[in-house]
Amino acid sequence: MTETLTGGCLCGGVRFELAEAPSAAGYCHCTRCQRRTGVAASAQASIDGTRLTVSDENGLLTWWRHADGGYEKGFCRSCGGHLFSRNPENHAQHTIRMSAFASDPGVRPSYRQFVANAAAWEPIPDDGLPRYDERRPA
Repeated sequence: MTETLTGGCLCGGVRFELAEAPSAAGYCHCTRCQRRTGVAASAQASIDGTRLTVSDENGLLTWWRHADGGYEKGFCRSCGGHLFSRNPENHAQHTIRMSAFASDPGVRPSYRQFVANAAAWEPIPDDGLPRYDERRPA
């Protein structure tokens, strides 16, 4: 990668720069992603969170974590744009929603995780990607 990747939320109140290309990307079929995004699977890119710089002059970025655990979810309080997910114990383990990038991040989804929770109303496409019933092994 020769240039910094940028992106942000729908209203532009939360912006980011990524100084290193994403290491991988995949689709998450978990129930939480379905409810948070309104789609059957959320496409997200895995990044090194230490290489991410967030610009949030108005304090719009909000982090939320389900009471049962899991990764923290980062979204804009103004427009509701879903941007990030991160491991609360290790912020280097971070993802960015593919739709939040302003340009092509250079990575394509290469796996599907949490397929045991896939939405009944939208079959998983027969695209040949590896499938994992739960979280993809690191």
